Amino acid sequence: MPRQVRIEYEGAFYHVMARGNRRADIVFDDEDRKTFIRTLGEVCKRAGFRIHAYVLMNNHYHLLLETPQANLTAGMGWFQNAYTRRINTRHRLWGHLFGGRYKAIAVEPGNAFWAILDYIHLNPVRAGLVAVGDGMESYAWSSLPLYLREAPDRPALLKTAMGFEVSGCRDDAEGRKAFLLELERRVDWANPTQAGVEFGSEQRRPELSVHVALRRGWFFGSQAFRENLMSKLKIKLDQGGVGSANGYHGPEIKDHGQAVAERLASAGCWYFGWEDEALVGLPKGDERKALIASLIHRETTVPLDWISARLRMGVRAGVCRSIKRHRERLKADADLGRVESEVMARMKASL
Repeated sequence: MPRQVRIEYEGAFYHVMARGNRRADIVFDDEDRKTFIRTLGEVCKRAGFRIHAYVLMNNHYHLLLETPQANLTAGMGWFQNAYTRRINTRHRLWGHLFGGRYKAIAVEPGNAFWAILDYIHLNPVRAGLVAVGDGMESYAWSSLPLYLREAPDRPALLKTAMGFEVSGCRDDAEGRKAFLLELERRVDWANPTQAGVEFGSEQRRPELSVHVALRRGWFFGSQAFRENLMSKLKIKLDQGGVGSANGYHGPEIKDHGQAVAERLASAGCWYFGWEDEALVGLPKGDERKALIASLIHRETTVPLDWISARLRMGVRAGVCRSIKRHRERLKADADLGRVESEVMARMKASL
């Protein structure tokens, strides 16, 4: 199966989520829930993970974790395997407990971190496990009740300092009360299933669509944060860390490929002295367009439809034919190779 690439670096924050195989339960009683928390504590010791929030539901879990070392994959691999073995042994089961790999998206410190923190703590509300008047902290298998304890009474695995900081609350009796009230403001009891899905609209809490990011995205944060992650991904790809050859895929690779393809298209237009508007007036099968298309096809994984739309080359079948003809000409024309090298050099200079 194709695997989604993990962008790992020191000091990274991630929202991690995994569901049971075929959405089946991953816990069967409170003893299993205790095993989950105990195993989570063990991976924090083994891998140095810092857990800033968690919630354990019957068939899935959410974590907001920090990796001081660049070791998300190793640590999470140990955690899910260890927990699966323990549950299978206790219940005399066999096989997969989780439905494939966990999902992990990188989270930007600041408002994005705060949004995920609240989203995790409001999961039981969205699931209908906390009703009006129960108290947000009534769901026991989440980190929220631990945030409301005094610091000495919290387990070592949970790190609360950043959570209090981003919410603007102190870690004292009044501050913890304010922390809970701030969370309660996020719930519309007329529609509790949407609790925490949209993160505010005040100036100090810009609206963040948590639900969309967690379902479809690979990062959660600002455009500057995305660009920083893209630069880290480029280094990893350049070092041969990931790519189609070893079975990785996902929106990270897609974004990286489109960024490189766009730079190649711009470099080609620069070389031939074109403004983007000029592409419309050139023949769809123009040999110079074919050269740029061939480079993009060779150097990236963007689809032919993308190349066709960017270079105004008509249907994808025509793009395919143009690329094939160009590569045949390239075998006999050394000048074409020189042009390709200059376009590539221009593209690399723009990185």
